[in-house]
Amino acid sequence: MSKFRRLTEAQERKALAEGKLSGLAGEGKPLPNRPGDALIDAADAVGYRIMAEAGALPQEIGLKAQLDQARANWQAATDEAEKKRLMAKLADLQMRYEIARDARRRFLK
Repeated sequence: MSKFRRLTEAQERKALAEGKLSGLAGEGKPLPNRPGDALIDAADAVGYRIMAEAGALPQEIGLKAQLDQARANWQAATDEAEKKRLMAKLADLQMRYEIARDARRRFLK
Protein backbone atom coordinates (compact mmCIF):
# COMPACT_ATOMS: atom_id res chain seq x y z
CA MET A 1 0.00 0.00 0.00
CA SER A 2 1.40 3.42 -0.96
CA LYS A 3 2.27 6.08 1.60
CA PHE A 4 -0.27 8.40 0.01
CA ARG A 5 -3.02 5.79 0.27
CA ARG A 6 -2.21 5.06 3.93
CA LEU A 7 -2.25 8.78 4.73
CA THR A 8 -5.54 9.25 2.89
CA GLU A 9 -7.18 6.36 4.70
CA ALA A 10 -5.89 7.56 8.08
CA GLN A 11 -7.30 11.04 7.45
CA GLU A 12 -10.61 9.53 6.35
CA ARG A 13 -10.84 7.38 9.51
CA LYS A 14 -10.02 10.40 11.68
CA ALA A 15 -12.66 12.59 10.00
CA LEU A 16 -15.22 9.78 10.29
CA ALA A 17 -14.48 9.31 14.01
CA GLU A 18 -14.82 13.06 14.59
CA GLY A 19 -18.17 13.14 12.77
CA LYS A 20 -16.89 15.47 10.06
CA LEU A 21 -18.26 13.26 7.29
CA SER A 22 -21.88 13.42 8.44
CA GLY A 23 -24.47 15.75 6.96
CA LEU A 24 -22.40 16.72 3.93
CA ALA A 25 -24.02 17.69 0.63
CA GLY A 26 -24.52 14.58 -1.48
CA GLU A 27 -24.18 12.20 1.47
CA GLY A 28 -25.15 8.67 0.51
CA LYS A 29 -24.91 9.41 -3.21
CA PRO A 30 -22.13 8.12 -5.49
CA LEU A 31 -19.37 10.53 -6.40
CA PRO A 32 -19.85 12.13 -9.82
CA ASN A 33 -17.82 10.67 -12.65
CA ARG A 34 -15.29 13.01 -14.18
CA PRO A 35 -13.16 12.43 -17.27
CA GLY A 36 -10.12 10.41 -16.27
CA ASP A 37 -11.56 9.22 -12.93
CA ALA A 38 -11.51 5.61 -14.11
CA LEU A 39 -7.75 5.90 -14.57
CA ILE A 40 -7.00 6.57 -10.88
CA ASP A 41 -7.84 4.44 -7.90
CA ALA A 42 -10.60 5.47 -5.47
CA ALA A 43 -8.22 6.27 -2.59
CA ASP A 44 -6.21 8.59 -4.84
CA ALA A 45 -9.43 10.24 -6.06
CA VAL A 46 -10.50 10.92 -2.47
CA GLY A 47 -7.05 12.26 -1.64
CA TYR A 48 -7.08 14.57 -4.66
CA ARG A 49 -10.53 15.82 -3.73
CA ILE A 50 -9.39 16.61 -0.17
CA MET A 51 -6.30 18.38 -1.48
CA ALA A 52 -8.40 20.33 -4.00
CA GLU A 53 -10.70 21.57 -1.25
CA ALA A 54 -7.61 22.65 0.71
CA GLY A 55 -6.16 24.36 -2.38
CA ALA A 56 -3.13 22.06 -2.48
CA LEU A 57 -3.40 19.92 -5.61
CA PRO A 58 -0.28 18.26 -6.99
CA GLN A 59 1.25 19.95 -10.04
CA GLU A 60 0.32 17.01 -12.26
CA ILE A 61 -3.41 17.57 -11.67
CA GLY A 62 -3.20 21.18 -12.85
CA LEU A 63 -1.17 20.07 -15.86
CA LYS A 64 -3.73 17.35 -16.64
CA ALA A 65 -6.52 19.95 -16.71
CA GLN A 66 -4.42 22.17 -19.01
CA LEU A 67 -3.68 19.16 -21.21
CA ASP A 68 -7.37 18.25 -21.51
CA GLN A 69 -8.22 21.84 -22.46
CA ALA A 70 -5.38 21.99 -24.99
CA ARG A 71 -6.65 18.75 -26.60
CA ALA A 72 -10.15 20.20 -26.88
CA ASN A 73 -8.75 23.41 -28.40
CA TRP A 74 -6.71 21.42 -30.91
CA GLN A 75 -9.71 19.33 -31.93
CA ALA A 76 -11.86 22.46 -32.37
CA ALA A 77 -9.25 24.32 -34.44
CA THR A 78 -9.80 24.45 -38.20
CA ASP A 79 -6.84 26.52 -39.38
CA GLU A 80 -3.77 24.38 -40.12
CA ALA A 81 -1.33 26.96 -38.70
CA GLU A 82 -3.38 27.15 -35.50
CA LYS A 83 -3.53 23.34 -35.25
CA LYS A 84 0.26 23.21 -35.62
CA ARG A 85 0.75 25.81 -32.86
CA LEU A 86 -1.70 23.97 -30.60
CA MET A 87 0.03 20.63 -31.28
CA ALA A 88 3.33 22.13 -30.09
CA LYS A 89 1.59 23.33 -26.92
CA LEU A 90 0.05 19.86 -26.47
CA ALA A 91 3.46 18.20 -26.79
CA ASP A 92 4.97 20.57 -24.22
CA LEU A 93 2.12 20.04 -21.74
CA GLN A 94 2.22 16.26 -22.25
CA MET A 95 5.96 16.20 -21.52
CA ARG A 96 5.57 18.36 -18.38
CA TYR A 97 2.65 16.20 -17.20
CA GLU A 98 4.60 12.97 -17.64
CA ILE A 99 7.59 14.42 -15.76
CA ALA A 100 5.38 15.53 -12.85
CA ARG A 101 3.56 12.19 -12.75
CA ASP A 102 6.81 10.24 -12.83
CA ALA A 103 8.27 12.40 -10.05
CA ARG A 104 5.21 11.74 -7.84
CA ARG A 105 5.43 8.00 -8.47
CA ARG A 106 9.12 7.94 -7.55
CA PHE A 107 8.43 9.98 -4.41
CA LEU A 108 5.69 7.59 -3.25
CA LYS A 109 7.83 4.45 -3.70
